[in-house]
Order: sequence, then structure tokens, then C-alpha cells
Amino acid sequence: MNRIGIAVAGLVAALMIASSTLFVVDQRQVAVVFALGEIKEVITEPGLQFKLPPPFQNVVFLDRRIQTLDSPETRPIFTAEKKSLVIDWLVKWRIAEPRQFIRNNGVDFRNLELRLAPVVQAAFNEEITRRTVAGVLATEREKVMNDVRTRLADEATSFGIEVLDVRIKRVDFVADITDSVYRRMESERKRVANELRSQGAAEGEKIRADADRQREVIIAEAFRDAQKIKGEGDARASAIYAEAFGRDPQFAQFYRSLEAYRTTFRNRSDLVVVEPGNEFFRAMRGDAPAAPRR
Repeated sequence: MNRIGIAVAGLVAALMIASSTLFVVDQRQVAVVFALGEIKEVITEPGLQFKLPPPFQNVVFLDRRIQTLDSPETRPIFTAEKKSLVIDWLVKWRIAEPRQFIRNNGVDFRNLELRLAPVVQAAFNEEITRRTVAGVLATEREKVMNDVRTRLADEATSFGIEVLDVRIKRVDFVADITDSVYRRMESERKRVANELRSQGAAEGEKIRADADRQREVIIAEAFRDAQKIKGEGDARASAIYAEAFGRDPQFAQFYRSLEAYRTTFRNRSDLVVVEPGNEFFRAMRGDAPAAPRR
């Protein structure tokens, strides 16, 4: 029993020693081996590795993947036109020199972010103050990001990192200026709307006036054509009457007398006071009409 206990204890001790001397490096990590507080070795290749047991050596793992640093706060930056802009940015970076990174920042990434953020903000300040609002928003936006990345190259080397990309996420005016811009845009839109309404009203009046003029012209032309046709019809009727009455003058005189009676006595209440022997009632009396003079 004593031999078995000793064997088990020895096995456990061997496993403990092995676990303290063996470690695995993941392909997403960098292993830094410390010997009595100093960097002994930097291991970048993944796999099973060996080290001395503590306290002689210990291992710290650093993430070698791409990291993102967002702007921690939004501060106004003045452009070349003295316009105040608020810019949100981000920086993509990763560890390039683990030894340099640990010497300057330790093993906590937050230490680097606290030191790198003011450097990035200062680079943006220098680039934005050289450009106009239009340049920052559109024409020179890409150049601003590239210039900031170039400015960060030396600082990144001293930090032990590599800056892969710099991006502007948002560009906006400060709150007071934004409200002023919105009010100015609103008043401008109202002015344009009123101008369009005025133009529409004027165009409507013009169209209505033109339509009225065309209506008057059409009515006048129609009345003229109607009078012309009517005159031609009256002339044609007169010619027909003249031709017909010329064949029998006595009948014509009789017919005209009937027309005169019809015109005079349209209503039963019509009254004409004349002498009984008046020529007007010759046809009623049955007298033969006088022969026309030749």
C-alpha cells in the first residue's frame, strides 16, 4: 500500500510539474515568456511549448488579432472656415512588436487605448483645421483619413503596434449649429415652396386668361360665321320669295297680308283701332287686291 501511495503521489507531482512547464500557443495569440520579470522569449508559432516552472518563468498571452479603437469622446474641431465640426472616428490596429508593446503599455490593451486615443484626436485636429467643411464632408474625406494614418505611423512604431486603417464614421455640426442649420434649411424650403406656389398661381392666371381669350375669339368667330350664314340664308330666302311672288303678284300680296295679320294679332288681347275701310283689312273683307303698278 505504501508503494502504491508513493507511486500515485509521484505521478501527481509529475503531472503538476508538467502542467506548469508545458503550455499551448493558440494561432490567434502571441506568447511572451518572462524569466524573473524580464522578457525571455516571444513565441508567435502556434503549438505545444515548454518553459521552466514558476517562479523561474511565466507566460503572458497577447491577442494578435485586429483590434478596433473608437473615438472615446466627441470634441468640436474648427475647420479652415472657422466652422465647428464633431467627428466620430475609429482606428484598426494590431500588435506588431510584442516586446515594444509590453515595454510601453504593459499587457493590458486599455493602457494602449488611453494613450493612442489622444494621439489620433490630435492628428484629426491638424488635418481638419487645414480643410473646409465641404472638403471634410465630401471632396477630401478619403485624403483626411489617409493623412491621419500616415501621421500615426511613427507613433504606432513606438507603441509596438501597426495601424491598419483609419475611418471617419460620422461628421456633424455641434448641436447649436445643427439647430441653426436646420432652421435655415426649413426657412429656405419654405421660401422655395412659396416661390413655387406664386409661380404656379401666376401660371394658372396666365392659362385662365389665355383660355378666356380663346373662348372670346371662338365665340366671336362663331357669331360672325353664324351671322354670315344667316345673312346668306335670308338672302337665299328673299330670292326664293321674290322668284315665287313674281310669278303671282296677287297671291304674294295676299300672303303678305296674312303675314301682317299673324304678326299683329299674336295674342287674343291684341287690339288695333282703324277705320273699317282701311286698306289693312282688305284681305279680310274679301276684296280683290289692287293690281301692282308696272
